[in-house]
Parts: sequence; structure tokens; C-alpha cells
Amino acid sequence: MWLYEGKEFVLDEDSKLVGFVYLIENLDNGMMYVGKKLFTASKTYQKNGKKRKKRVESNWNDYTGSNEMLNEAVGSGANIRKTILHLCTSRGWMSFRETQEILNREALQSDKYYNSWLSARIHSKHLV
Repeated sequence: MWLYEGKEFVLDEDSKLVGFVYLIENLDNGMMYVGKKLFTASKTYQKNGKKRKKRVESNWNDYTGSNEMLNEAVGSGANIRKTILHLCTSRGWMSFRETQEILNREALQSDKYYNSWLSARIHSKHLV
């Protein structure tokens, strides 16, 4: 379950949201992870012998991040809290907000975060 502004988050099917920036907290050891997730994923299928793509709902509701150490802790039964920090209407804003959160929290320099690297390509025209 994802929390947003202290309440359980439910995605409206008519929403124009693309994804979100999140914070996952391991309540057992106090460590945290900042990341981003899209609400949809690209799925490839064949029709009339040609490859086609369509957008389908991603695994966002059950997602626990891409960090191996965090996922090992979750797999071992760690007590976690998943919080949405920012809801985003574009991929550009999502990347910008994730980068901003990681840098503002100094997550790469802190032993309190699972985050160990940051990669972002953000163009100003994508932030409109």
C-alpha cells in the first residue's frame, strides 16, 4: 500500500498522472530509499505478423524499488512504509523531482539511505 499525504493512494483511472517519486522506509533499521516509478509499462505484442506496442498498467502497486539490498530486506520480511512524495504528469518532472529529493536529502553521502548512485538526463523543455 502506498501512502500519499498520510492516506492510502488510489489511482483514478481517468488520471493524467504518469508516475511518482517515492520514499521507502525500512522501519526495522531506519534505512530509506528514494526512487521513481511509472504507472504504466510498455508491452510488445504481435498483430498480423508485425510487432506493436501498447501501454499497460505497471506493477507500481507492489513495487519496492530497484535496490538489491532493500529488496533482500523486504524479501526477509522487513517492515516497510511506502510513501509517495510527488505525483508527476510527465517523465521529465518525475526525473527532476527524484534527482532533487536525492540531492536535497544527501542520500548518496548518507549511510541512512540505500541509494548508491544517481543518473538523470533532464532537459528544461520537459519541465513545462
